[in-house]
Amino acid sequence: MEAHQISTKVARVGFDWKSADEIFEKLHEEVEELRVAIEAYKQSADEADHVRVREEIGDLLFVVTNIARHLKVEPEAALKLANRKFRRRFAHIEKRLHQQNRKFDETSLAELEELWQEAKRTN
Repeated sequence: MEAHQISTKVARVGFDWKSADEIFEKLHEEVEELRVAIEAYKQSADEADHVRVREEIGDLLFVVTNIARHLKVEPEAALKLANRKFRRRFAHIEKRLHQQNRKFDETSLAELEELWQEAKRTN
């Protein structure tokens, strides 16, 4: 919510992207910076590199918030919808495993993915 408020405020004075396409370019840039930061942290396990990972994740979230703002989508509401959708789909997986008398630790990631795709088709 704070990122949305900040970006709305600065956009009012003209500090903004002209289009969502420009923000998507920034999104790709931030994803690459996050990948580089993650790799550096994997190599070093240094706290300073972990701080950089956190900063890059924050930059990524900030950019996504700007995409939402440009598309006139309230980011907090969009995230809540995504959370509900995730919970519904995960509940589907739990239900199907229960019906099959199976446990998560007895199910491969590929089988879980198959159930996830089933949930997407039905929910």
